Amino acid sequence: QVQLVESGGGLVQAGGSLRLSCAASKSILIINTMGWYRQAPGKQRELVAAITRSGSTNYTDSVKGRFTISRDNAKNTVYLQMNSLKPEDTAVYYCNAALSVLSQYWGQGTQVTVSS
Repeated sequence: QVQLVESGGGLVQAGGSLRLSCAASKSILIINTMGWYRQAPGKQRELVAAITRSGSTNYTDSVKGRFTISRDNAKNTVYLQMNSLKPEDTAVYYCNAALSVLSQYWGQGTQVTVSS
């Protein structure tokens, strides 16, 4: 099993920045893909950004150019740098670790609130 602990959420004004961190209990080098998802009230959970073991990244269209996902293998940590935040970015953000399609783990979530 892999345990994930998120941190870095909070309240920020529109246009501001936050950096989320996701610390894994095991080496992230064994994890194929790590990602950040978010879920706003009344909406389905959606993928925000993901990074593979080789370092390839992908982003949902609404955050391209504003968010950056990165990983520090030595610290077993994945980050999500969020800039130019908008009120529509308000959601609970979850870290995900996918060892395979059938073996996935989730963090407890961290709240991000962007005020207008």
